[in-house]
Amino acid sequence: MIHVEVQVAVEGHDVPEESAVRGWVEAALAGRRDEAELVVRVTGAEEARALNRDYCGRDYPTNVLSFAFEAPPVFGDTPALGDLVICAEVVEREAQEQGKPLRDHWAHLVIHGTLHLLGYDHMKEAEAAVMEALEQDILAGLGVPDPYRDGAI
Repeated sequence: MIHVEVQVAVEGHDVPEESAVRGWVEAALAGRRDEAELVVRVTGAEEARALNRDYCGRDYPTNVLSFAFEAPPVFGDTPALGDLVICAEVVEREAQEQGKPLRDHWAHLVIHGTLHLLGYDHMKEAEAAVMEALEQDILAGLGVPDPYRDGAI
């Protein structure tokens, strides 16, 4: 079973409905995890900036942060994956700058963050190629165009 808790900690933004967020997470997990628990927290720029600064050493708000859950040995196997923090303001700005539909950009970032929770990364060129291809395939299955068509994320 996949359990997704969506927390919206910001007002005045066009945030997708919880069912859409859950569907994007499920699409990213399909064939990879049968059980998972995660939280998707939608924040404003101030909270996103503080988290990015405190945990990643970068003093600016970013679109998505992924915090993987690392279970202590006493937990054994757990469906807990971790938390995603998505900054609504950054998502909206990026979608506008990149000329993408806002909903498509939300889908991409939820899937991107979920893949990070599964251990995928894009720090090295070979890793990026694998992760981006997965994102493109998952999004195509949802009818969302290639988010990297112009080299943007």
